Amino acid sequence: MAAAPGGRGRCVAVPLPLPGAASPPCAAAAAASAGGRGKAAEVAAMALPVLSSSGVKFRRVLAHFPQELSLAFAYGSGVFRQAGPSAGHSENNMLDFVFAVDDSVTWHMMNLLKNKSHYSFLKVFGPKQISNIQSYGAGIYYNTLVPCNGRNFWTWLPCFGDNLWKLRMCKLMIKYGVISTDALIDDLLHWKTLYVAGRLQKPVKILTQNENGKLQAALVSNLKSAVTAAFLMLPESFSEEDLYMQIAGLSYSGDFRMIIGEDRSKVQNIVKPNVPYFQKLYSNILQDCPQVVYKHHLGRLEIDKSPEGQFTQLMALPKNLQQKITSLVDPPGKNRDVEEILLQVAHDPDCGLVVHQGISGIVRSSSIVQSAKTILTAGAKKSVTYSVKKLYKMTKGWLKKTS
Repeated sequence: MAAAPGGRGRCVAVPLPLPGAASPPCAAAAAASAGGRGKAAEVAAMALPVLSSSGVKFRRVLAHFPQELSLAFAYGSGVFRQAGPSAGHSENNMLDFVFAVDDSVTWHMMNLLKNKSHYSFLKVFGPKQISNIQSYGAGIYYNTLVPCNGRNFWTWLPCFGDNLWKLRMCKLMIKYGVISTDALIDDLLHWKTLYVAGRLQKPVKILTQNENGKLQAALVSNLKSAVTAAFLMLPESFSEEDLYMQIAGLSYSGDFRMIIGEDRSKVQNIVKPNVPYFQKLYSNILQDCPQVVYKHHLGRLEIDKSPEGQFTQLMALPKNLQQKITSLVDPPGKNRDVEEILLQVAHDPDCGLVVHQGISGIVRSSSIVQSAKTILTAGAKKSVTYSVKKLYKMTKGWLKKTS
């Protein structure tokens, strides 16, 4: 039983199990399997019971914004435990959100009325121009380093190091991105930028989702595409953790921020503490995949690496990735059929490398444009502050690795 706060700054700790520890990793997937493995069950698995005691905190954040959202989710080290320099200090981490909206102009217009201070100097140009700027790069507009209503409040926060939750006073800082529903669906289905689609290949905390059937189907398609791409870059036999490391790394392949601005152990820091949540996302897909032998009790997988098997996987990749691969392989002016080129790649011993280069090409271009856009959307002062924080985390991770 939790005690009430005994005064400002005082923490009251109670021993509670870490989220997800009470049930076996695949329990949710098994329950979904028993009732049929349709798309609805697969999408439901994405709404993971992460930091359940912080649900009030997320609802308080959403209450500050216009409610016309087709999808809202929270992600990152402020929501999920991560290894590395931020481990055990989630209360100091900014909370990251993405809001998908059907009408970006109308949503920004309403948000400007409620939260004008969140925007940089671009607010003077109005919601239509903000939406136009949003469409560049990854199609998402971020407001960063936003104090949530500028108020302190008591909330439960996890202290992962000692397996306790503590009630403490917090000043909540958030970053939120706004993307149109159509742009999100396009990215999920075709990997146009792999920016938001990449985030949704890792565990997220889904806060609200409407009954848009096309969006639900695209969310599932994105997870299946992530598995297919990872299979092509892995050997014939590998561990579940190897698979999740490969999946989590897809959206960082080619991202210039992994050279300057991000901890280079970021993928490992994401996966290692969160394997049970990756299992909840992908268990049903792996069990239903005819090309894989999934020994979930051993945590091992075996896949078909024959040219025929790889060709089937290549043909199932998102359209934009297929086009990137064909442009890498097909000499200019030849204009061969996509199917013919992918068949050639399937017989290539370096098939996995070609796929990796294709993904890197998608991520590189979108990450550069999106980062440049941040200077406008965040403003010079916030951009510098945010970059310094990222560099500090990268340096801290590097020093920890070399010590």
